[in-house]
Amino acid sequence: MTDPRTADVLIIGSGAAGLTAALNLADRFRVTVLAKGGFDEGSTAWAQGGIAAVLEPGDTFDNHVEDTMVAGAGLNDRDIVEFVVEEAPAAIARLQALGVPFATEGDALHLTREGGHSHRRIVHVADATGWAVQEALLKAAQAHPNIAMVPDMVAIDLATSRHEDRYSGAGNVWGVYAFNRRTGSVETYTARATILATGGAGRTYQFSTAPRGATGDGIAMAWRAGARISNMEFMQFHPTCLYNLEVKNFLITEAVRGEGGRLINPTTGKRFMADYDPERMELAPRDVVARAIDAEIKRDGLDYVHLDISHQPPEFVKAHFPNIYDKLIGLGIDMTKQPIPVVPAQHYTCGGIVIDRAGRTDLPHLWAAGECTQSGLHGANRLASNSLLECFVFGEAAAKSIADGWDDLHAPPSVRAWDESRVTDSDEEVVIKQNWTEIRRFMWNYVGIVRTTKRLERAQHRIAMLMGEVADYYGHFRVTPDLIELRNLLQAADLIVRSALQRHESRGLHYTLDYPETAEIAEDTILVP
Repeated sequence: MTDPRTADVLIIGSGAAGLTAALNLADRFRVTVLAKGGFDEGSTAWAQGGIAAVLEPGDTFDNHVEDTMVAGAGLNDRDIVEFVVEEAPAAIARLQALGVPFATEGDALHLTREGGHSHRRIVHVADATGWAVQEALLKAAQAHPNIAMVPDMVAIDLATSRHEDRYSGAGNVWGVYAFNRRTGSVETYTARATILATGGAGRTYQFSTAPRGATGDGIAMAWRAGARISNMEFMQFHPTCLYNLEVKNFLITEAVRGEGGRLINPTTGKRFMADYDPERMELAPRDVVARAIDAEIKRDGLDYVHLDISHQPPEFVKAHFPNIYDKLIGLGIDMTKQPIPVVPAQHYTCGGIVIDRAGRTDLPHLWAAGECTQSGLHGANRLASNSLLECFVFGEAAAKSIADGWDDLHAPPSVRAWDESRVTDSDEEVVIKQNWTEIRRFMWNYVGIVRTTKRLERAQHRIAMLMGEVADYYGHFRVTPDLIELRNLLQAADLIVRSALQRHESRGLHYTLDYPETAEIAEDTILVP
């Protein structure tokens, strides 16, 4: 392939959404895929549970749609939900063709059940589905002669019409400026079409199951470029993250509860979900379970609650959750004999860049797919195992949209190179660490599972002060990966708080003591630059 810095299509992000798009485009176009670090360091490889699809006899598309709408508290776009659900079986078949070794039972795929689902419909590879999917997609992408895979590139900002040598005023996106970790320089990548597949903004919170790089980069860049952002108040907190002072973000998959795991108050010994959702118990949607755990912890002054599956046969537990079992054994916990200490942690960003069914953003020449987007699929709360599914469906949809409209896309003009002549190195990078820590702590305390207007306003006040400080720092010193991430992290935090303050009700993942009721009309929160 020729110089990867001048591709036909540029994809920022090397997870499920980005690689799906790349593989669907590469037979016809030259594609460059930028990874922030290594190719397997994104959220896809961390996904334990699986992929939701209607494959069980007796299950229907309508059932999956309704389960998604119920979890999303009615805020979902039904047309989008139907589109994604109906594409799911074909997406699974394509992954099988790539060699993903899904678990089987006889001649059929083994299906498990997770919270919020009315049927068994979770296709999985034991408890390491994301890793297996990432490995298969990455192997196929690296083998394709038209795909250039470029690691260690930290995206700074989208290159738009403002950066043209001769400004056209058209508002087009022509690529990205990215910091090369290996050379320490900023490089310009241009393309006729750009796809953001950068993941979520989980690291805005002190406790998160997201990988280190989930700092809202694509969301922040799209916002600065002029795209609308929607529903950022809906940050999903996974109910069951391992509580361990050394291991900060190890997820205990939803499927443990799906296979009979019980939530127990360690002080009283009582199975407590009957007090919060007696019909669905541990299989209630994530927002319900997370708030229940949070309430138990705060009421009794606990550090954690127990998730207990030790009543199941040991061989059953080991066969279904081999990676979790091995991890916990290494920490001195035998889940076949004793309960697992768990706490809620930020897990998924349900809002993001506004896109349509084809993955198009507001900005010409820019598409987006995956966790950085708000497509209408998740509504106010994502249903378990719909996340990887969204990546496959919208990765393919964006690729199809680009291919179908290729003749209407303009070739990129000459774009200015990054200018660092006016800045110097800094000897005060402790400022970055301090601000990073401060953001994550006040976001956890003020913009967490349960909110109030006063807490949100306190967070907003701190964000405003930090934004001035970070802007001053950014304007005077050379960029570094940590500074780039801090700038994006702060922008993502601002969008979350602004969205939360606009929603005067409690719905799904947004629960506020000042507006505990749910409004009759469900409306998206849309922020316009």
